[in-house]
Amino acid sequence: MKYLTFLVFLFTLSNLYSQDFELYEKESFVFENDTLNYRILKPLNYNPSQKYPVHLVLHGSGERGNDNSSQLTHGGVLFLKKENREKYNSWVLFPQCSTNDRWANSTSDSWDAKFEDTITKPNKSLQLVIRLMDQFIEKKQVDKQRIYVSGLSMGGMGTFEILYRRPNMFAAATPICGNGSTAFASLYAKKVSIWVFHGSDDNVVSPKHSLNMVSAIIEAGGSPKLTLYENVGHNSWDYAFDDKNYLKWIYSKVK
Repeated sequence: MKYLTFLVFLFTLSNLYSQDFELYEKESFVFENDTLNYRILKPLNYNPSQKYPVHLVLHGSGERGNDNSSQLTHGGVLFLKKENREKYNSWVLFPQCSTNDRWANSTSDSWDAKFEDTITKPNKSLQLVIRLMDQFIEKKQVDKQRIYVSGLSMGGMGTFEILYRRPNMFAAATPICGNGSTAFASLYAKKVSIWVFHGSDDNVVSPKHSLNMVSAIIEAGGSPKLTLYENVGHNSWDYAFDDKNYLKWIYSKVK
């Protein structure tokens, strides 16, 4: 009986979150012959005469596709919580990377990923995200001093990359279990507040990559924050999103 009650609870919870996800409006951004699907959460009690922060969230490799839904799997619930919508009221954008692409210019999304050490054209999906953001933040309802980016796994890699491609756009960034090119850390190290997260036992994307990125940022004059979770594998985003200071820290940052 207890097991049946638990199943009913899970079903109800799942259905509730499914309904809440409809608050993320389905949109698409088209540039020439390319389309980027994304979901957008409007500020709570939206007032078009006010300015709001913008929070861009880049998903991991498992959420790629064209359903314009999977990208909400990790982090989607976080921004729907009543207390978060009230305390950290903002625009929240969840773009979706296409199936055969990746956010970052890397050879893979995992342990042995290699990155360019010269600035080349971004992959199509990230290029569309950059174009979308360039356009979106020009809205009069956007506080351009409070633009944030977060990403997990492949999205953590995309976070490090969008920072060097748009170093003057963001006030804060939180790459989670990611990787990146240390060659370009100097382009944003002193301009963006950065909090890096990783699980010490991650066997998908090695924590050494986050350590290397933090070292490069420090070497370039930045002052990043680093959290390593003991006995945690690749799902360090669960712990980061559950940290009561996660959103508090992000939304305290202003350019």
